[in-house]
Amino acid sequence: MIKTVFHILILLVCGAAVAQSPGDPYKRLQQQLAQGWNTWNTQSVLSHVLLPEGLSVNIGFKNNLISGNRYLHESYLSTKDKRPENITAGYHAYDGSYTECTVAWEGTVAKVETASNGTDLVILVTPEKLPAINPTLVVEVGMLWNRPGQIQSDSGRIRAEAGNRLWRVQGTVATVADFLPLRSPYLAFNFNQTIGVSVGTRRSLQSIQDMVRAGRSAFEGKLQQHKPHEETYLALQSALSWNTIYDPERQAVIAPVSRNWNTFFGGHYVLFDWDTYLSALMAGFDNKALAYANAVEVSKTIDRWGMVPNYVAAHGLGSPDRSQPPVGGLVVQRLYQQYKDKWLVELLFDRLLAWNRWWPANRQTKGYLCWGTNPVPPDGAANTWQGAAYESGLDNSPMYDGVPFDSATHRMALADVGLMSLYVADCKALAELATVLNRPAENRELARRANTFAKAVQSLWHEEKGIFLNKRTDTGAWSDRLSPTLFYPLIARIATPKQAQRMVESHLLNPHEFWGEWVLPSIARTDTAFKQQDYWRGRIWAPLNFLVYLGLTNYDFPEARKGLVSKSNRLLLKNWRENRSVYENYHASGVGRLPDEALNRSDNFYHWGALLGYMMLLENQKTDK
Repeated sequence: MIKTVFHILILLVCGAAVAQSPGDPYKRLQQQLAQGWNTWNTQSVLSHVLLPEGLSVNIGFKNNLISGNRYLHESYLSTKDKRPENITAGYHAYDGSYTECTVAWEGTVAKVETASNGTDLVILVTPEKLPAINPTLVVEVGMLWNRPGQIQSDSGRIRAEAGNRLWRVQGTVATVADFLPLRSPYLAFNFNQTIGVSVGTRRSLQSIQDMVRAGRSAFEGKLQQHKPHEETYLALQSALSWNTIYDPERQAVIAPVSRNWNTFFGGHYVLFDWDTYLSALMAGFDNKALAYANAVEVSKTIDRWGMVPNYVAAHGLGSPDRSQPPVGGLVVQRLYQQYKDKWLVELLFDRLLAWNRWWPANRQTKGYLCWGTNPVPPDGAANTWQGAAYESGLDNSPMYDGVPFDSATHRMALADVGLMSLYVADCKALAELATVLNRPAENRELARRANTFAKAVQSLWHEEKGIFLNKRTDTGAWSDRLSPTLFYPLIARIATPKQAQRMVESHLLNPHEFWGEWVLPSIARTDTAFKQQDYWRGRIWAPLNFLVYLGLTNYDFPEARKGLVSKSNRLLLKNWRENRSVYENYHASGVGRLPDEALNRSDNFYHWGALLGYMMLLENQKTDK
């Protein structure tokens, strides 16, 4: 009897947990996201996959010239190393209803467009330039991620069965006998004319062109809703949509920084801490589901390590020794303010609170927060100066040159203005969310910590310089390296109006330091490291611009704010118009990458580069209201 009652109680508790589980809305959201045809496969932007079935149709090209590059199977928009193909991004609807890109490879230039309608997909491939001997267009059909299904060739077409459904894949021209070492059925076509491919309902070339034209028209109609900044919106939306993938390991739709970085970190995906949160904010402009997906998936990592690591990737890879800038609370707060979904706050609050508590427990020295890294294997940077620099997110910033790392305390000997300011902003954001959840004890706890570290930041005000400065915790010496992170006290409203005015007028708007045609350099122009233009040593980074912008919105500096927004947007559009790229960072001369710079200096399709335009879209929203 006791055993029976116990089982009944367990069932009641479990039933209540299921009924009230805050994870249910998120599960439904992911199920809704992971539907239909899209470029879900991280390993090629020319791989179109149907979810949830996993049916894949991959577009490839075979070169029939005498050449070492015989077959293009995987296609990337960006890369860390030189690749044979060059893909130019065109339109890409978030839901995959229309996509367009241009492929240049081994003398072949082709425009590839797709449109989908339910479970039907059409592909239109148009030659724009062909080599002396026509290449072969290859349409390979298969099942991804070990999903069940049957694929077989069937008299010049392919028959695919998956999820109790049947598709036929066929072209608008006759196939040719071309033999490739592929492991699933494929169609091969002599690519000397425009070719249409239909998946599902059989269509003529005219019908495919009509469907593609309709998909393009619908996409352009949505673009017009963002006038006069439709081009800015397009750059932002493209940076997110082309990088949105489905990861079978996480069983989630996510938008990592770029497909290039996914491949580098184990092949599936990589989620960097503040990159992913800030991309969630960008997506939240008009794609709530994708915004929530990124915010939730990166926050889930707290369950394992008690904080959001610098990175988490496929096959259990991660950086348990170090975190990254604490912007999660700020992002979730802003998403809640926009969409008012309490369930998102319920799902993430305790995780974010645990991360908030982690910082003073692991990174506090003499009442200040410092970047650090714990002695936790297997990452080679663990408990080293470089690991602490990685935690800052500013991997080689001159701010940390010559600052000693204490392997006993696992921290840099530098009280960091930027870290503490973001931490205070995190405390205040979570305190507001605690009120939403009616948790007064946590609200008071967070308010106390916000007050404590706000005072610590105030102690770093340098009256003579007119700005907050980092300070050595071992010697007490001031650091004279000036970075945009020193403006972060504006984000948390730590600076008094008088202090804010001095910072903005004497430093932000000073053309010898941060102002100019292209802004904001990651180290002041007066710094000896600025000329190096090496990653965080002088180059322009969109997240720095954006976080400074958030700070300016808290004070009465309309001209400085508008100037930063306008200059940032011009930098984004200059490079977008020149080569359809959204860069990880920008050379201070206003280009994403100089011709002679290494490819890994700046990924050319890295989503957070679009933060440069996101500010303009936010300003336009204010005007509309």
